[in-house]
Amino acid sequence: MIQKVEISHKTVIFTVLFLLLLWFLYFIRDIILGLFVALLIMAILNPIVSKLYKFKIPRGFSVLVVYIAVLGIFGLVIAAVVPPLVEQTSSLVSKLPIYISTLGIDRVVSREISAQFLSQIGSLPGQAVKIGFSIFSNILGVITVLIFAFYLLLVRDKIDDQLVFLFGENKKEKVGKTIDMLESRLGGWARAELALMLVIGVASFLGLTILGIPYALPLAILAGLLEIVPYFGPIISAIPAVIIGLSISPLMGLATVALALLIHQSENYLFTPKIMEKSVGVNPIITLLALSIGFRLAGMAGAVISVPVVLTIHVLASQYIPSKTTS
Repeated sequence: MIQKVEISHKTVIFTVLFLLLLWFLYFIRDIILGLFVALLIMAILNPIVSKLYKFKIPRGFSVLVVYIAVLGIFGLVIAAVVPPLVEQTSSLVSKLPIYISTLGIDRVVSREISAQFLSQIGSLPGQAVKIGFSIFSNILGVITVLIFAFYLLLVRDKIDDQLVFLFGENKKEKVGKTIDMLESRLGGWARAELALMLVIGVASFLGLTILGIPYALPLAILAGLLEIVPYFGPIISAIPAVIIGLSISPLMGLATVALALLIHQSENYLFTPKIMEKSVGVNPIITLLALSIGFRLAGMAGAVISVPVVLTIHVLASQYIPSKTTS
């Protein structure tokens, strides 16, 4: 028998409207990305602003002081680090094939493959700098995100009144709890991850400098940046340093490997437990998947916000998807 499948007008209209909504969200994806980054900045800075506010400092002035301090520190770091970083990175990329040839690696591995692979590894710090400059070159977008974050910080203490207006008195408490959880998870993760990246970068720089390994600055920044990638990040960041160490002497190569292992073990048993104790982390496998998908969808920006997106989805799911209770 032939069965007829009837589709109601409501179903057709709902499907069309849903597809239009998806298209609209994709069309304004840059705005959504900027707003999400602003929310992330708010989550990171709000605890500092709240502490200043407790000392009877007006909230607007507290936000302004924190903004000036953070931007000032960021500007000083860029002014101090970028010039030697660019110089050393360019020199490292140009001389890395020479280090490889001294080890005889090019006899085993194809020269083209090794050159491409190593140029990609060596250019990561330089690419990070280029990305930073490209972000700041788009002044309007940066200012818009900072303004969004500024006003979010200003109205954060009045969020209850806004929730009543938007969701009503009944849902105010649940939505407010969700926002508090999002701020705690996102802010805690971001602050802890930034602290870990800084600690690993500084430790790598000091260790490589003590050993006398050339190009310690770009190698250390590479280690700090790849800290966000679990398991594989430390291995990838150690490869160029080990190659340079082996090109100097076998003993220096072993010392570089020992340094990488020491930093990695210290991270696992000392840095991570202390820094992450107030932050709920993300499963490493989920982190790798999120980074891969984020990079595939939106490049470097997508990779940067991929883990915060996962945290956001987890919080929303825990609050609004009912869990099964076993009797």
